[in-house]
Amino acid sequence: MNPNRRHLLLGASAGMVAGAFARSALAAPRTLPQDADTASLRPGEPGADYQPVITPNGTALPFRIVDGHKVFHLIAGDVEHEFAPGLRAHCYGFNGRVHGPTIEAVEGDRVRIYVTNRLSVPTSIHWHGLVLPNGMDGVGGLTQRPIGPGETFLYQFPLRQHGTYMYHSHHDEMAQMAMGLMGLFVIHPRVPAEPPPERDYAYLLSEWKIAVGARRPDPNEMMDFNVLTLNARTAPGTEHLLARVGERVRLRIGNLSAMSHHPIHLHGHNFHITATDGGIVPPGARWPEVTALVPTGSTRDFEFTANEPGDWPLHCHMTHHVMTQMGHGLPILEGTDPSLFDEALERAVPAYAAMGSGMGHGMGDMSTMPGMPAMPGMPNSGAAQAATPTALVPPNQLAMVGTRGPFGFITMGGMFTVLKVRHSLPEGQAVGWYEHPKGTVATRARTMDLERDGIDL
Repeated sequence: MNPNRRHLLLGASAGMVAGAFARSALAAPRTLPQDADTASLRPGEPGADYQPVITPNGTALPFRIVDGHKVFHLIAGDVEHEFAPGLRAHCYGFNGRVHGPTIEAVEGDRVRIYVTNRLSVPTSIHWHGLVLPNGMDGVGGLTQRPIGPGETFLYQFPLRQHGTYMYHSHHDEMAQMAMGLMGLFVIHPRVPAEPPPERDYAYLLSEWKIAVGARRPDPNEMMDFNVLTLNARTAPGTEHLLARVGERVRLRIGNLSAMSHHPIHLHGHNFHITATDGGIVPPGARWPEVTALVPTGSTRDFEFTANEPGDWPLHCHMTHHVMTQMGHGLPILEGTDPSLFDEALERAVPAYAAMGSGMGHGMGDMSTMPGMPAMPGMPNSGAAQAATPTALVPPNQLAMVGTRGPFGFITMGGMFTVLKVRHSLPEGQAVGWYEHPKGTVATRARTMDLERDGIDL
C-alpha cells in the first residue's frame, strides 16, 4: 500500500474513533439538565430500582416518601465509638454512628434531608460532589447560617447525577471532620448503562490521632495520624468482604482523610476504575490496575470479577497505614540482640522479669514471644495473658499491628481487611479461613527440591 495512503487511512480511523468517543461522552451527560422535570419521576425503591450497597461495619439511612420526596433525617451528636475491640473514643457522629449512615437514592429523586444539631457547637453539612442549588451546598458562613446547637435545618434538592459521593461538616471543618462528622452518599442511575454488579461495597477512608490511653481524638494533629480506618474501623475490627467465584464486585471508596492520599491495593485480582465523583469513566478509557490512588476529597469506583478463590488482603499500600498507634519515639531494634538489655531492665523494672526474655526480634515474631503483654489484638495464650502484669498495659489502646490468621500472626492492622472469595457461600453461616487445595501453599523447601534445582545453600 502507498505510504501516503496508509497514513491517510490511519488518520481518518483515528479521527473516527475520537469522534465516536466525543459523541459517547456527550450522549451520557454526568448530570440531568437543570430544568429537568424530576417531579414526574417516581422515587426509586431499593430492590425494585436498585441493589442497595453494602457498607461493611456500617448501615444505610432509612427514609420515607412524602409527596413524592424522599425524606431523610440526620442527627449530629456526640458518640462513643469503638474502632476495634480494645480502642474506644468520644467522637462526633450522625444518628449514633461513626461514620454516619450511608444515604442511598436514585438519579432524579427529589430529597428532603433534615439535619438536627445535638452538638454543643454550631455545624453545617456539605453534600460533597453533588450538583445542587448554591444555597443548599452547606458551607457555614458562605452559603448558609451555621446550624446552632438544638436547631434543625432542611436541605432539599433534586438529584441530577449518579455515582459515589460523600457528606461532611463544612463548619470548623478541621475539628469536626477529625472528630468523625462524615458519611457516604450513593446515587444509583435511573437507567443503568451497564449491568449492575452482584456485590456492591462502599468504604469511607479516614485518619485519626488518638494517643495511647486517650479518650478523644486530637483534631489539632496535622501529620502524625496513628489510627487509619475503613468505615471508621481499624483492623482487626474491620468486617471482611465476601464474593462467590465469578461474581462481579464493585468497591466504592471515598477518602475524607485530613491529609493523606491512599493507594488501595487488592491482592489476587486486577480491577478497573469505572467512575470517580466527577462521573462515569467511559469503557474505552479504562485500564487494569492492582493498586489505585484515592486522593483526599475524592471517590473512586473499582470493579473486578472475583475469579480467584482464597483470602485476599485489601489494604492501603502506605506501610504505616497498616499499623495502629505507632510508637515513633521507640529506638530501632531491627538487627539487634535485645537480650543484652534484659538484665538491666529487670533490675530497673522488676515487673519486666515476669514477662520473660526474647523481646523484639522484629514485629513479625510477636506470635511466638512468650509472655508478651496482654494487648488487645495480640496473639497471646490465655496463660501468658494471665501471667502478664496488667500495669504494663496502658488502657484504651491497640497493638501496633495485627491479629491471628490461619498460619500465625498477620502483621498488618489499620487500613486493612480481607476479601473472601469462595465457590459457595452458605446463607447465614460464618465464612472461615480458606482451605487450600493440597500442594498449593508455600512451605519450607525440602532438601530433594534444592538438589533437583541446583540451589546451593
